[in-house]
Amino acid sequence: MKAFIINKYNKKGSLQSAEMPIPKLKDNDILVEVHAAGINLLDSKIKSGEFKLILPYKLPLILGHDAAGVVVQAGKNVKKFKVGDEVYARPSDYRIGTFAEFIAIDEKDAALKPKNISMEAAASIPLVALTAWQVLIEKAQVKAGQKVFIQAGSGGVGTIAIQLAKHLGAVTASTASAKSFDLLKDLGTDVIIDYQNSDFENILSDYDVVLNSQDQKTLEKSLKIVKPGGKLISISGPPTPDFAKEIGAPWFIKMILSLLSSGIRKKAKNKNVDYSFLFMKADGQQLKEIAALIEADIIKPVIDKIFPFDKTNEALSYVESGRAKGKVVVKIK
Repeated sequence: MKAFIINKYNKKGSLQSAEMPIPKLKDNDILVEVHAAGINLLDSKIKSGEFKLILPYKLPLILGHDAAGVVVQAGKNVKKFKVGDEVYARPSDYRIGTFAEFIAIDEKDAALKPKNISMEAAASIPLVALTAWQVLIEKAQVKAGQKVFIQAGSGGVGTIAIQLAKHLGAVTASTASAKSFDLLKDLGTDVIIDYQNSDFENILSDYDVVLNSQDQKTLEKSLKIVKPGGKLISISGPPTPDFAKEIGAPWFIKMILSLLSSGIRKKAKNKNVDYSFLFMKADGQQLKEIAALIEADIIKPVIDKIFPFDKTNEALSYVESGRAKGKVVVKIK
């Protein structure tokens, strides 16, 4: 099968087009013929080696974390899916590889594709929607009337998180450049801040929840707007010792993460704010619930560009440029 791989970690280098063997099925796996794959910044971070402490992959590695496609084979223990089903998934870590014509996915990581959207739209959803779900519903337990600040509202996570927060009844604020204001209004954002001309920390205050997806400086500013007892949840780091425990990391990784996050954890504690780091997990059951929200028109995918499969490197570069509004997808079939 055709696939895009990395042979070594490299910030500047591109993915290599290669012929790879079709994956072998385990008993709980479905073999999916991939019709479309979503591109995420995580692909870029893995390619550059930025995540090798947390996710020590063996190389060569097929990249890609989001897929939509059709089940062409099912392992002997598979109960949820049959050959011919249209599915979408964010495969588990160490089982990634959606930039390929086929992928084997554990059935617990997949769900039936929402019926009312295309394969390309479905491929744009899993990683970002699971991130939004796990931040807002699992970790923050957002309730109606609470104030939620979602940074970079026009990004992949931002566009879905705003819609989910509105569905939960929250008051939402976000940052964007002026050219994305219309998109954010359409998504239902209550307070939109032009980050090029204003500082959000001088405008917002007493927020219950902040979803931080930006750099350390923005994280520290975010702390100023969270009310005592509120939650500051970062998906861009720094990771915490609790996270190291969650992933069963060795002691020296715990030590490194403890040092990396000690500053923000201490500042948050002094303000009685709960700081945590979230690295999203694959979850087919949550994708099933997300599919129901998509079919009810509560969540709408936001797609910036669709690239052909042979232009996967250009698609990844476009995501790395930070210019994309919503998601970038590669059409494979």
